[in-house]
Amino acid sequence: MDNLEKVIYADESYKLNGIFFKAHNELGPYCREIQYCDALEKLFVENNIPYNREVCLEPESDLIKKSSNRVDFVVYDKIIIEVKAVRFVGREEYNQVQRYLKTFNIKLGLLVNFQQRYLKPKRIINSTAKE
Repeated sequence: MDNLEKVIYADESYKLNGIFFKAHNELGPYCREIQYCDALEKLFVENNIPYNREVCLEPESDLIKKSSNRVDFVVYDKIIIEVKAVRFVGREEYNQVQRYLKTFNIKLGLLVNFQQRYLKPKRIINSTAKE
């Protein structure tokens, strides 16, 4: 098995990365998160990528009445995309994507910080997800 076969959703990830770079090249690193999400949504439609935007997480317990957590995008019904426009992405953002992956039982999350000068999407894997 070569390295490409080990990459989870390699074809979809490759296509999504191209879309991220296109949006970043068009908007630059100084827009707000909502503007990047709008640009991605437009590019998803243009490229026939199935997606859902701002998907609410269900409350994990009865103590939580309404969840304010929303996943930016779920694409292909199997990849979560979390968009950020912050100076640095840290442990908190990583944990946020991990929580989303576990809640939705999805294997792959892509954390994309558009405020970076050089775009570097981060792949986050949920090893407990079942396909």
